[in-house]
Amino acid sequence: MFNRIKQLRDNLNKYAYNYYVLDNPLISDYEYDKLYKELEALEKEHPELITPDSPTQRVGGISTGFKEHKHKYRLYSLDNTYNADELRKWYERVRKECPGKVELVCELKIDGLAIALTYKDGFFIQGVTRGDGIVGEDITPNLKTIKAIPLKLFTPADVEVRGEIYMPKTSFEKLNEESLQKGEKVFANPRNAAAGSLRQLDSSITAKRDLSMFTYTAIIEKADESPRTHWDSIQFIKKLGFKTNPHIRLVDDIEGAIQFCKDWETKRFELDYATDGVVIKVNMLDYQNELGFTSRAPKWATAFKFPPEEISTKLLDIELGVGKTGAITPVAVLEPVNLAGSVVSRASLHNFDEIKRLDVRIGDRVLIKKAAEIIPKVIKVSDTEEHNNLPLYQTPEVCPECHSKLVTREGEVNLYCENPECPAILKAKLEYWVSKEAMDIDFIGPQVISQLFDLELVKYPVDFYKLTYDDFLKLDLVKDKSATNMYNSIQESRNKSLAKFITALSIKMVGKETADILVSEIPSIEEIKNASVETLSAIDGIGDKIAKSIYEYFHDENNLKMLNELKNLGFKFENTAQNRTNELEGKTFVLTGTLQTMTRDEAGDKIKMKGGKTSSSVSKKTSYVVAGASPGSKLDKAEQLGVIILNEDEFLKLIGGN
Repeated sequence: MFNRIKQLRDNLNKYAYNYYVLDNPLISDYEYDKLYKELEALEKEHPELITPDSPTQRVGGISTGFKEHKHKYRLYSLDNTYNADELRKWYERVRKECPGKVELVCELKIDGLAIALTYKDGFFIQGVTRGDGIVGEDITPNLKTIKAIPLKLFTPADVEVRGEIYMPKTSFEKLNEESLQKGEKVFANPRNAAAGSLRQLDSSITAKRDLSMFTYTAIIEKADESPRTHWDSIQFIKKLGFKTNPHIRLVDDIEGAIQFCKDWETKRFELDYATDGVVIKVNMLDYQNELGFTSRAPKWATAFKFPPEEISTKLLDIELGVGKTGAITPVAVLEPVNLAGSVVSRASLHNFDEIKRLDVRIGDRVLIKKAAEIIPKVIKVSDTEEHNNLPLYQTPEVCPECHSKLVTREGEVNLYCENPECPAILKAKLEYWVSKEAMDIDFIGPQVISQLFDLELVKYPVDFYKLTYDDFLKLDLVKDKSATNMYNSIQESRNKSLAKFITALSIKMVGKETADILVSEIPSIEEIKNASVETLSAIDGIGDKIAKSIYEYFHDENNLKMLNELKNLGFKFENTAQNRTNELEGKTFVLTGTLQTMTRDEAGDKIKMKGGKTSSSVSKKTSYVVAGASPGSKLDKAEQLGVIILNEDEFLKLIGGN
């Protein structure tokens, strides 16, 4: 028994290291979960055999608070530089103190949270936030949940390492999307999301937030074992089992560092994590010791800050959007301005609490930036004399479309229109029904839906399937071919997967991912209708709130009437999940370009039906890239990483198609 537990523990740690640190998975998620459950069961039977480095020890319980902890070694700040001349002056000061050649190491400055981790005899014993650099907070249980932090080093050592905790941009977007669906507060940027996740008193919440860490330095207790250069210390950290940033460069002098900064000023937007500059360090550790520190920062390092992606413009208006859930979203209408390579004329204001906090008024000059370098948002009012003369923004009391009284919901920050017949809500649901994420109906966009709605040809999704070819000819600029395409595309959508159908229903808090989880466990509409709240909430990935929302949807008389109508119109609600196989278990596909025989979503469904996964980005974890006509940059990245590329014929053979 002891040997089996040890074998499982060692193998799972090895698999996690390859997945989270090397970005090179050795086994599928399914196989990993199977081994993890076996270890969990054995440790439950033999708790005396649980060790601190067991993967099961990553998720703890609920803490009552975080204790302050004084750092053994101070965490200093960095002095900032903003242009090449300032960098050259810093280097000149270094050269005066250090004779001979002074090499430099350039590292991307991750926009995250600095952390100090302590290891004793190779085991992770404590993790502390930076705090003020002298005193931080002990958040060890939460840090244990982060898979990029090893619980046990490859080589036993007494060492303190420093790193930066961050949240990938894709994870940040997903978290905010889920929060919006639930009507909860959204995070302003990935750094705030990472900070909020680390300060959860329940470490199981931290575990779900997909945090990672880049390690950038180590302090070794035995001085005789220490590397002689910073570059060598990075290699030493990697050998211990830590994740380091791959974009690090050793340069001969400051001109090489300046070139590195220029290279990454725009290229950084391609990364899946936020960076706000470059950290430049003297390579020789002896030189670092000679240079020493000021009262707040090391003299042997500096941070070059990228030009801020922020710009001032005028707020012309605040428009109100009404979503499919009835949530009212304020959107800033701006004087068009170029920001981070694109023209921006609209920006997010998140919610009305945010407008109050910023004291934004129509007519203000406002500062906007791209949150996580992706989504434009208003961050503050520029100081102007006009601001105080402008009228305060009045939070709306009625829906901008149907003029129903707006309401708040317990525990949520949004305002809602709860009129089920609100034209804006009805249109939003129709638009979502035809979207790629839902029923993926080609040729039917917002303008077509607006015309169909205004002509009273369509009000609810079921009405799409009552339309005739002649109905489309009543629309502006629609001729024979367009009418045929629209009609046929709607008819073809009857055969979409059950998961897509559930997604299209616009059930509160149920998006594509939740629909996939639901259908994989309860694979028919009838079974879902008959499921209790307890049965639904017991599904991994569906909590109490989502379970209640699903239950209420399938017990609403109007919804049941629509489902029955769809059934009478030819919808079979076939149990497609029962036909799943595991032929592609553990394989991840990325689709790019236009396929001739199916849409990319249809191809994705076929992959999932055979046990595979799809991803939107290419990495070392990608098994295959399927390239259709006019593929994008994903094909180039696949070639660089050596990922197998399939054309459409090869893909069809792989999935058993014609």
